[in-house]
Amino acid sequence: MLTLTCPCCGVAAEETELVGGGEAHLKRQGPGSDDRAFEQYLFLRENPKGVHFERWRHAYGCGKWFHVARDTATLEVFGTYSAQVSAPPDDIRAVIFERRPGWSWREFA
Repeated sequence: MLTLTCPCCGVAAEETELVGGGEAHLKRQGPGSDDRAFEQYLFLRENPKGVHFERWRHAYGCGKWFHVARDTATLEVFGTYSAQVSAPPDDIRAVIFERRPGWSWREFA
């Protein structure tokens, strides 16, 4: 079972207490964007086998949203961090690079 530590309240919660919210760090497209940009935002998502950044909500706890860096193949969690940031923190990127040399993903590599 996947266990994540909520960075907001500090509780280590099992996945049954959490609600997944999909891919993290998406550039949202609003009114005035062209059709192609809106289509990419709405339908195109990363689905890697390996390191991935996701949004989760501590639904049966503090109720706050947060981000998780984890490996989708092994369920290894590299860290959790606030949802109010636009990129993964440097300490989490350092952990990923240490455990997955040569890793790259979008502009966070």
